[in-house]
Amino acid sequence: MAKAYLIGAGPGDPGLITVKGQRLLQECEVVIYDYLANKSFLSLCRPDAEIIYVGKKGGDHTLPQDQINELIVRKVKEGKDVARLKGGDPYIFGRGAEEAEELLEAGLEFEVVPGVTSAVAGAAYAGIPLTHRKYASSVSLITGHEDPTKPDSAHNWPALATAASTLCFYMGVKNLPYITGKLMEHGMRPDMPAALVRWGTTSKHQSWVSTVSEISALAEREGIKAPSMLVVGEVVQLHDTLNWFEKLPLHGKGVVVTRAREQASGLKDTLERLGAACYEFPTITIVPLEDYAPVREAIDGIAGYDWVIFTSVNGVRHFWYQLELVGKDARALGASQVAAIGPATAEALLERGIRPDFIPPKYVAESVVEGLLERGVAGKKVLIPRAKVAREVLPEELAKVAAQVDVLPVYETKLTQEDGAEIVELLEKGRLHYLTFSSSSTVENFFALVPADTLRPYVGRGLKICCIGPVTARTLKEYGFTPDIMPEDYTIPALVDALVKG
Repeated sequence: MAKAYLIGAGPGDPGLITVKGQRLLQECEVVIYDYLANKSFLSLCRPDAEIIYVGKKGGDHTLPQDQINELIVRKVKEGKDVARLKGGDPYIFGRGAEEAEELLEAGLEFEVVPGVTSAVAGAAYAGIPLTHRKYASSVSLITGHEDPTKPDSAHNWPALATAASTLCFYMGVKNLPYITGKLMEHGMRPDMPAALVRWGTTSKHQSWVSTVSEISALAEREGIKAPSMLVVGEVVQLHDTLNWFEKLPLHGKGVVVTRAREQASGLKDTLERLGAACYEFPTITIVPLEDYAPVREAIDGIAGYDWVIFTSVNGVRHFWYQLELVGKDARALGASQVAAIGPATAEALLERGIRPDFIPPKYVAESVVEGLLERGVAGKKVLIPRAKVAREVLPEELAKVAAQVDVLPVYETKLTQEDGAEIVELLEKGRLHYLTFSSSSTVENFFALVPADTLRPYVGRGLKICCIGPVTARTLKEYGFTPDIMPEDYTIPALVDALVKG
């Protein structure tokens, strides 16, 4: 029987969704999501899922709540499992109970998957524990969205103002003067510590500390807008000591990742763990070939090659897929020596049972040739599974020493049909600090989407260009740019380390 799942997505950091919530996103046929639910969750959805955005941003709703309720009911009645993805927790100011009641009234089944609410997570990321043996033994979760013009308040202001409880006001920045005024009016001392946490746990996370009497003026001065959480209480004193998130080396830095989406996740995850705000702008897409007959033919004759040289993880992946399709495995390469350009490619081979005989000290074709010559490649038969279009240095240099080289395309790269307008808008807003390039093709395709003259005014004025090695640097030079950051080792981990060092 079809069912609705009211899933709390947490306050923004995609890592804070529960395991159960993630599993249900992967299984449900319909996903209905809110403005505050991180859009990266949508990558978890099954490919054929119907994904519906219902908005709900500070009173500006794509659909009003009653129509959202009707939508959930309708989709479940169609016999579909529905994931209702909500920011934070469904039952903490999330109106999840109303949705559950509507489902019950329609005779439909539902489950609630709790989420980490923004008060708990946002405060923790800002270094504010909501309870502490020394400062507070209780917490009050309060809506700050109450209409200040209505005659009677739902809040017991005297109790809130005088209790030794940590107060967390959700959606309170709009009514901040009213809230703080009420607290002081009913007995809270003006110098009580108070903090605002905006976009808690996300890459845009910011926090400010002041006092109840001064926090409104600070918010106006800093232009602090929703979504923001107000935290009031003695525990706010721990902000500077325990504020771990804002101390991450790349916190608040915008980084553009231009790798193909199939390859970007590792780099993106690493950068985000260091606090960066990553913007995926995949300039290339990895696509299969239309005809794999030549690949299968090469696999049939693989025993005749002295060396098989893999130049990328994608080369390994696509070659291996064809190898397994014809019923073979790592033993097929038993008569050949295997080389890998770079540790990531070597790791991909190790995962498939092959320990490379050679990994060059520098991960460019020229260094590979030098190392292979030392290992007697001259005159040998060599197979290079790689992209359909790639640099010809390696096969050309090997041919010079009489090696019999067969270049074997196993995949191709195509220009991703991305709109460069998003990057331009982020540049104009000053949100970008680093632009990363991991290959010559990412450079060429980036400038096909974002003209060099558009980028030029921002370079050196808050924006730094990072590239993985000298080959990519040479391609950048063709467009009139010199990289600000380039690691000594031409690997993604080394690029990240260099970026952190600035």
